[in-house]
Amino acid sequence: MADMDKSRLRSLEFHPLVPERWDDLERLFGNGACGGCWCMWWRQTRAEFNRQHGEPNRRALKAIVESGVVPGILAYSDGEPVGWCAVQPRESYPALDRSRTLARVDNEPVWSIPCFYVARHFRHKGLMPELLRAAVNWAAKHGARIVEAYPVEPGDHGTSSGLYTGVVPVFLRAGFVEVCRRSKRQPIMRKRIRNAK
Repeated sequence: MADMDKSRLRSLEFHPLVPERWDDLERLFGNGACGGCWCMWWRQTRAEFNRQHGEPNRRALKAIVESGVVPGILAYSDGEPVGWCAVQPRESYPALDRSRTLARVDNEPVWSIPCFYVARHFRHKGLMPELLRAAVNWAAKHGARIVEAYPVEPGDHGTSSGLYTGVVPVFLRAGFVEVCRRSKRQPIMRKRIRNAK
């Protein structure tokens, strides 16, 4: 990694997505991050998602934020929004339970990290591990005892957009362990929060 990249990572700040930061998310996402998703994929049925693709999804996520719910963490470099990580209790993402691959492992209460988005000019610079750390810290601060994620194996994602759930090595280095694998491509991984009450 170039010295400039290391310097930019050292200057990172992380903040929860609250109404006052909505404009920053819009600036980061542009037309909706991944083709109008607006980080709504895991919150809807497939029919709902197809129907609300684009602007309706933007309005739906904005309504969540304006309700006082924090759906994730924004990363900033020198005041510029450069990354996003969704993190909430698993119940916030009902599509996970409809997935044969990612259905619940057990009845333990978990927080889920289902999605990342990194600005194009910040990709491949080490931002994902930093976002992951910030998201785990946020979840722990708000009562999470277990944080769960659904990364893909590197080299098995087709396109860069297929990395939106993260990649397995990043999670392994962050202390996550595989707890279930129903597909070759995508395990369920967890991290237990130390000193959780």
